Amino acid sequence: MVTLLGTACLVTASANLAPAVPGPPAPPARTAPAAPPQVVVAALPAPSAVMAPTTSAPSPLPSLTVIASWSVARRAAQLVVVSAQETDVAAVAASVAEGAGGIILYGTSAPENLGQQLQAVEAQAEGGLAPLVMTDEEGGGIQRMSNLVGTIPWPATMSATMTPEAVHQLAATLAEQMVADGVTMDLAPVLDLASGPGPDATHIDGPRSFGLAPATATAYGLAFATGLEAGGVIPVVKHFPGEGGATYNTDDGPASTPPLSDLQASDLLPFEAAINGRIPAIMVGDASVPGLTDGPASLSPAAITGLLRQQLGFEGLVLTDSLSAPAFSDLGLSVAQASVQAVEAGADMILSDTATPNLTFEQTVNALVAAVSDGQLPTQMLNTAVLQVLTAKQDAAGG
Repeated sequence: MVTLLGTACLVTASANLAPAVPGPPAPPARTAPAAPPQVVVAALPAPSAVMAPTTSAPSPLPSLTVIASWSVARRAAQLVVVSAQETDVAAVAASVAEGAGGIILYGTSAPENLGQQLQAVEAQAEGGLAPLVMTDEEGGGIQRMSNLVGTIPWPATMSATMTPEAVHQLAATLAEQMVADGVTMDLAPVLDLASGPGPDATHIDGPRSFGLAPATATAYGLAFATGLEAGGVIPVVKHFPGEGGATYNTDDGPASTPPLSDLQASDLLPFEAAINGRIPAIMVGDASVPGLTDGPASLSPAAITGLLRQQLGFEGLVLTDSLSAPAFSDLGLSVAQASVQAVEAGADMILSDTATPNLTFEQTVNALVAAVSDGQLPTQMLNTAVLQVLTAKQDAAGG
């Protein structure tokens, strides 16, 4: 059994948004190599303060009553993650000043003073609620700030050449470096089951995956996740409910996974282990799931509220994959339109990457406000999502 660190949030999404998930699994269509013996990764003490420069305890979380007293726009802003080039984080200062809940950093070489630049932007945050700062530090070819934190292997290489204990320590060291540069959340590890080529237009994972066997992906993926937590960074496992066998890379166009019955017998197993181990955050993928969704999982009440929340019992933070991907634009959906659908489905934070991040932020907040105003988005769902975001921020601050 793999034990994860972190405190699960105490709130869940509305329980009446999705039908029951189909029943018992069928045999998997794909075959996996024989599973290695299950590895126990020991739990470590909870990390100390991550963001705060002092050892003072973080402020108590606002109650739902307090959150409900905020303007709808302020609440909506907390759900939106604004994209920034790591070489120019000041470009999104206006969105942070208007209450953006997060910043996602893109690029391949971060400036030496990244932490100072982030602090300057965070100082402008509305109400002193600094955004979560996240990026993709998976390993191999998916690293944004390797020049600051060091180069680490592809996950497939880790599982082939290292023990889970060594991966845990590697991730802990990585996290300590990320924290030193102002980053509080890693959009990793990938828990998808995959092998072969990629990542490319037709394969989302390739060596981003720890392997095709569920036991391998579980042992190594969760060792990486516990290491991140030990080093003070919030891990985000992805891409729920498993995109390793998807027909296409959703960064390049619409895609679908194998049927839900196949996922239940294989691809879902690492995510179930992560949830049972109280993982703090999960990213929902953009592929459709035959037998579960009619479109992208990240917009589906059946996937998020039904499968993830109700059936599997996940109580932490739910993030979308990028809603600016061609998987949505090819369907005629703007980021703002997709964002409303995602929050209605049960997502807590919305990710995108556009050439005009401040404009995208403004349009998304306005769309969420309009959806609340016309009754499309229940106020209770908005408030609950905000509380999830604030809980994650408190965890990032060592609460």
